[in-house]
Amino acid sequence: MNKHKLLTLILTALLIASFLPFCSTAVASEKTTVNSKSDASALQTGFLLKTVQREGKPYRYVIYVPADYDPQKAYPTIIFLNGAGECGLDGFKQVAQGIGTAVMFDTEHWPFLIMFPQKPSIGETWLQNDDLILAELKAVKNDYRVDEDRLYLTGLSQGGYGTWAIAAKYPDMFAAIVPICGGGDKEMVKTLKSLPVWAFHGAADTTVPPVLSESMVQYLKEAGGDAKLTLYPGVGHNSWDNAYRKEKLYDWFLSHKRAKH
Repeated sequence: MNKHKLLTLILTALLIASFLPFCSTAVASEKTTVNSKSDASALQTGFLLKTVQREGKPYRYVIYVPADYDPQKAYPTIIFLNGAGECGLDGFKQVAQGIGTAVMFDTEHWPFLIMFPQKPSIGETWLQNDDLILAELKAVKNDYRVDEDRLYLTGLSQGGYGTWAIAAKYPDMFAAIVPICGGGDKEMVKTLKSLPVWAFHGAADTTVPPVLSESMVQYLKEAGGDAKLTLYPGVGHNSWDNAYRKEKLYDWFLSHKRAKH
């Protein structure tokens, strides 16, 4: 077992242990009524396990609540989309890769609510699960004060593809997006060109070719969009640790608010 997978397993085990005292349920879907805001939700902080109902079945997700959370304030909020290795129904694994570990190592620089949906199946796209994202976001908005002008989307690998696709479908929802080692298609530019984009990719990525990020950023620039790409020389598929831990993305996110139309 390589060090990367071992670290993931260790972090997942630690997360499961830390989540157990805070398991709770929040129901949200087009066919259900969202639970009223609870005082307990407002008081608990850290990585909290939640549940929504989708077509009568429970789906787990995680919400990160900063330690100094004040229910009287609206908080900038990030939605993080996981990659293939973290798909499933356990509700935990998606926190052990990407932005979740960056927050664990540096909580003071991430004053955000962060929502961690989990894509149920490797064989499905995030776009096929957009209703799940929206249901979980609805539940988060019910329990916490979300600043809707500072809602951000990011993801890695399959979640990088998902970031491009979900933002293209719902461009008016987000203030800025950060797709990592993903890709999209030129048609998405029509709706994405008004969104600030910072993409990341490893130049030596053999899983998702870096040209996919390069071409999307180029298309956006040609369309007059606000887009940039950081390409890491010699880095393979895991460009997310560099992006989330070294690039001060928290400052970049906070520098953007949703454009008024």
